[in-house]
Amino acid sequence: MKLLPFSEQSGAEEPGILVLANDADPFEAALDGVKRIDLHFPKFTDGRAFSQAFLLRRRREFKGEIRATGDVLVDQLAQMERSGFDTAVLRADQDMAVAERVLASYPGYGVGKYQGDAVDVQPHFKEAAAA
Repeated sequence: MKLLPFSEQSGAEEPGILVLANDADPFEAALDGVKRIDLHFPKFTDGRAFSQAFLLRRRREFKGEIRATGDVLVDQLAQMERSGFDTAVLRADQDMAVAERVLASYPGYGVGKYQGDAVDVQPHFKEAAAA
């Protein structure tokens, strides 16, 4: 997952970027020509963008970048990645070094990952059995 500090977020005015409102239905979004979708977290306790990202990846089969913006905290990053996000713009008070360390040490990858997700559909035990 690519991490961006708050100061490096780019504007959504560029062509090919869709900003999907937090209460919008991902099934109704026109994705033709869209290269990036920005999903906003108005506050860290509002998880609707997780569902939107999952639906865009799994059901709409969107292959472009899905970016998390807004109230993005380091402890949400692993779940964001599993939900289908490619990039996260951290909230201004979040430390990039801490975010990288948290993401690298998340136990949900490798041994502890028993469920499939938006990115890797197969559960870990099925991959291990096939090896």
